[in-house]
Amino acid sequence: MDLTALKDAVIAGDVKGCTILTEVAIKAGHAPQKILNEALIAGMDVVGEKFRCNEVYVPEVLVAARAMKKSLAMLKPLLAQTGAKPVGLAVLGTVRGDLHDIGKNLVGMMWEGAGFEVVDLGADVPADKFVQAVKDTNAQLLGVSTLLTTTMLGMKEVIQALERAHVRSRVKVLVGGAPVTQSFADEIGADGYGESAAVAVDKAKALLGIA
Repeated sequence: MDLTALKDAVIAGDVKGCTILTEVAIKAGHAPQKILNEALIAGMDVVGEKFRCNEVYVPEVLVAARAMKKSLAMLKPLLAQTGAKPVGLAVLGTVRGDLHDIGKNLVGMMWEGAGFEVVDLGADVPADKFVQAVKDTNAQLLGVSTLLTTTMLGMKEVIQALERAHVRSRVKVLVGGAPVTQSFADEIGADGYGESAAVAVDKAKALLGIA
C-alpha cells in the first residue's frame, strides 16, 4: 500500500481511519519514519496550508491534529526503536496569569505534526518554570503564548528570566496570541512571532534552520 489514504485520513481528521491505516502501514512493512514524513507530516502540511488560505478554520485543524496524534502515538515506540530523532525539541506554555490554552494546544499539535518533540507546560506558567524546562530539556525552541493584554508583559519576564539564568542564547523564543504583534515581539526581544498556528510551524522551522 502507499500512504496516500493515511495522509488523506489525517487531512480529514478521521481518527478511526488514522488508527486502522497506521496499523496497516506498520504491518505492510513501511518504516515508521516514512509513515511519519509521508503521511502524518505531509497531511498536517496540507492542513496548515489550507488554514493559511482560510479554506479551513481552527475546529478543522484541531480535529486533524487529534487524528494525527493518534497515529503518532502508535509510531512513537517504533521511532524510538529505530533511533529516529525529532527535528527539534520545543517547550511550550501560556504565561502566568493566563489560563487560555486552545491556541497553545493547537500550536503544540501542529509542531508535533511537523516532527518536533513538544514539552507542553500548560497554562498559567511562571517565568522560572519556563527557564527550568529549557534547562532540563535542552530545548532549542521556546513557545510562549498569551490571550490577554494584561498578561502580555509576562512574555518579557520570561525572556528576562532566561537572560538572568544565562540560557537565553541557546534557545529561540517564539511568541504568539491574539494581542501579540510583530512590533511587540521585537520590543521584548523575542526571536519570532507566529500570528497563527500554521505560521508558528513555518517560523519554528526557519528559526532552527529546518527545511
